[in-house]
Amino acid sequence: MKTLKLPKSKLDFFAAVIQQFGEVHAPVARGDEFAFERLERWSDARLDYNRTILPPKKYFLPPREEMFTYTADGYVPSTEGLDQKLVLFGVHACDVYGLNILDEVFLDGPHPDPYYKARRRNVAVIGIDCIPDENCFCRSMRADFVDKGFDLFFYDMGDAFFTLVGTALGDDMVLSAASLFEPVAPQDVAAYKAHSQAKAEMFKLDVEIRDLPEIFEMEYTSAIWEELGEKCLACGACSMVCPTCYCYDVQDTVKLGECAGSRERCWDTCLFSSHARVAGGENFREEQSDRIKFRFYHKQRGFVAEYGRPSCIGCGRCIVSCPVDIHVVEVLNRLRGVAHVA
Repeated sequence: MKTLKLPKSKLDFFAAVIQQFGEVHAPVARGDEFAFERLERWSDARLDYNRTILPPKKYFLPPREEMFTYTADGYVPSTEGLDQKLVLFGVHACDVYGLNILDEVFLDGPHPDPYYKARRRNVAVIGIDCIPDENCFCRSMRADFVDKGFDLFFYDMGDAFFTLVGTALGDDMVLSAASLFEPVAPQDVAAYKAHSQAKAEMFKLDVEIRDLPEIFEMEYTSAIWEELGEKCLACGACSMVCPTCYCYDVQDTVKLGECAGSRERCWDTCLFSSHARVAGGENFREEQSDRIKFRFYHKQRGFVAEYGRPSCIGCGRCIVSCPVDIHVVEVLNRLRGVAHVA
């Protein structure tokens, strides 16, 4: 993988250059929180953010999107926005990891999702390293570092960014701003290693995931699920902000008096009472305790069985967003028999 160095004093010039690759979106402040949005001016970008409200997933799997329209003559696939070129600047490693997980779900199967595929192809990803806060546990989930899924990745080295070039598109970006970049010297490599070690020691949350699937198998009837079921509001906030939750509902809208309409899909969650309801009114997970148990089991056991790793990336969004303070690390550690969170 190609490595370079970009002085921080030249970052704004680089940001101006990459506009030729697409409309630039980056984290901006929204009160005390942050959100990925289109940049009106570079000074609005907040690359020192902790996490955004919604993950970058929203660009590839929108909260609501029209799939096709139909008339008596047939179906017409919806293509609005699929060809728009975007540059996501400032994506954290855990969120890039989340995109890699979505890639496995939507691209690697026998029937790739055409809507997701088109957006993934047209959105460039520029990652940036971060400093963990009290709600981060991406290191435990092995998502604090990524070696794919991005075009460029920046590591803060004080007065410069240690830059990894991940794709041919990333190389094109570098070439378009070649005068801004510098070769990496041995002292830069040493600084990168020191920074990586220092970051590893900053994490306050930790959970061992090595044998969690086996522990989940043993704890299927644990009283903790009833306890969580009584506490959970089934609001779905944790799923809506999760970078890797990919369930969606499909809804048809019919034009009254016409043989025409449209179909759209929107985010859904296994915490909603309607999620497992089928024809005839039967509900396979009628109790809230069953639904919250299913969410934990899918992320830490079911996904592991199919893809070889949990679908949780440890970003901490579910911890921050839960209105009743259900803490995923605390739950996992309790299942392991560890009473404390950190």
